[in-house]
Amino acid sequence: MDPVIVAGAGPVGLTLALALAHLEVPVILLDESTGGEESRLAQTVVLRPDTAGLLERLGCRVTARTRPWTGWRTMRRRQLVRQVPLIPGSLFGGERGAVGWDGGLTEAIGSPDGDGPEDASAAAPTPSPLHLPQHELIRALRGSLAAIGDEDLVRIVSGTRIDDLEQDDHGVGVRTRGSQATWWRGSYLVGCDGPRSTVRKLLGVRFPGRTAVERHAVATLRAELPWPGEAVLHRSPPWRSIDAEVTARPLPRGLWRVDWLLPPGRDLVTPDALMVRVRDTLTGWCGDSEPPYELLDTGVHTVHHRLALRWRVGRAFLAGDAAHLLGALGTQGLEEGLRDVDNLAWKLSLAWHHGASEALLDSYQAERRGAVSARLRAADQALPLVRAAGGWSAVRRTVRPGGARGHDALLTDGHLGQGPLGAPPVYDRSPLAPATPPDGSVTVGTAPGAPVADVPVTAPDGSVVRLRERLGRELLVVLIAPGTGVWDRRHWMRAGLMPRLAAAVAALPLRTELLVAEAYPGAPAHTVLLVRPDGHLAAALSGARPGALYACADAARGGNTARGVPAEASARQ
Repeated sequence: MDPVIVAGAGPVGLTLALALAHLEVPVILLDESTGGEESRLAQTVVLRPDTAGLLERLGCRVTARTRPWTGWRTMRRRQLVRQVPLIPGSLFGGERGAVGWDGGLTEAIGSPDGDGPEDASAAAPTPSPLHLPQHELIRALRGSLAAIGDEDLVRIVSGTRIDDLEQDDHGVGVRTRGSQATWWRGSYLVGCDGPRSTVRKLLGVRFPGRTAVERHAVATLRAELPWPGEAVLHRSPPWRSIDAEVTARPLPRGLWRVDWLLPPGRDLVTPDALMVRVRDTLTGWCGDSEPPYELLDTGVHTVHHRLALRWRVGRAFLAGDAAHLLGALGTQGLEEGLRDVDNLAWKLSLAWHHGASEALLDSYQAERRGAVSARLRAADQALPLVRAAGGWSAVRRTVRPGGARGHDALLTDGHLGQGPLGAPPVYDRSPLAPATPPDGSVTVGTAPGAPVADVPVTAPDGSVVRLRERLGRELLVVLIAPGTGVWDRRHWMRAGLMPRLAAAVAALPLRTELLVAEAYPGAPAHTVLLVRPDGHLAAALSGARPGALYACADAARGGNTARGVPAEASARQ
């Protein structure tokens, strides 16, 4: 088959090309740039455990380019209202399922009122996000692609841009202009070419939404702040030049990114006005005198909220900023783009290697557009409350006591990757789920469609690894078998459920790896978990049930393939 064409060599396009290459799918990456790299310290990315873990699995060592935050503190005027200790922890984090919007907001607004800082000591440890300049992430991704060293697998075409496209039942043709103007033929096309996506326009897909939902003045500086290693959200600071909110997030090498929320409107942020903000903020945080600092980069970041109406048109797909724009209240647009990649890569790989049903390819839009739509809806519903006109006095008149602190918690969750604004998505209405719960379904600590917990598992070769390290290539079947850790693998592979379960796994319609775990949150002994390649739970069954397991695996691949391969034949591939 022809390669997959990826348009756009930003972080999302580079990650998709890397993910497909790891799945042995050849890629043509069309890069508009000519190799020059813009280094902007004020343009940074925040990666939560699931997205950082995706990059690490693909060989892009982002952890070496950043330092974990030691904590998060929320302040209001001169008062500390919340302090959350953060731990480096597992790249993939613990079992923190996404919170539904209605319940999440109600819980946040209804939190107990009080004047002192919240006691976070009893809370479960919160994994630290990773924070680094975007150009360093791009450099790491390009280095990982270069390390593959196989131009037949990954070909990067620089200085070229799509000018036209056409598609038929067997592939996609795109015409490019620039230094390598020609027609390219691909099996599929993915537009990762940003908010002004040419691919989206050529497909005739509308991109409705709102412009300038929020604006922030941004500065990256080197300074010593009173809370080394901690990120800070300061609401309504008592300084004349600061309008409503300022955030400081540490970067490696003693740097900080500082964001000031700007009032609504399109007033220009002059250099003089920005310098006043910098000096007043540093003086307010550090004492009466302005501390020494080095200003390295500045900018204005404007947040738009838009969502493409269609993410798949035939053999063409949209991902990243070409499909969605978000970023208010701590949400992270790049993270959602990386989740697009995690969802789409294994489906395109299955289609390229074996053929895929329309249901499988359509599920990308259903799952990812639904997840981003819910995130946008959550942010849009929260904005009138969190950004209420008239400041905090207006907020306290419109919500019950404790609402202000509830908003602080909501914003903190958004920045830390929790709650309705930040938690990884749950595909609870996925078209890849069985139409009815299969026989023997059980409830575990992870809801169907949610990301699995990263528990230790024993691999087929006897090594003990983390569950999410095995993601990306194939389905996973995990047997929960307490006590196997003290047994020799030669014995427990022939004991109990294992022979029957191993036979059932061998008969599944997709390549599947069988793993064993001592324990899993909420799962009784002899529970069998079916996990998708992107780490979302497909099913939890009681014991070895070959029929139910086959039905769930068949649903996870979208049913029989478009090429008409019978299920029995597909099981032998």
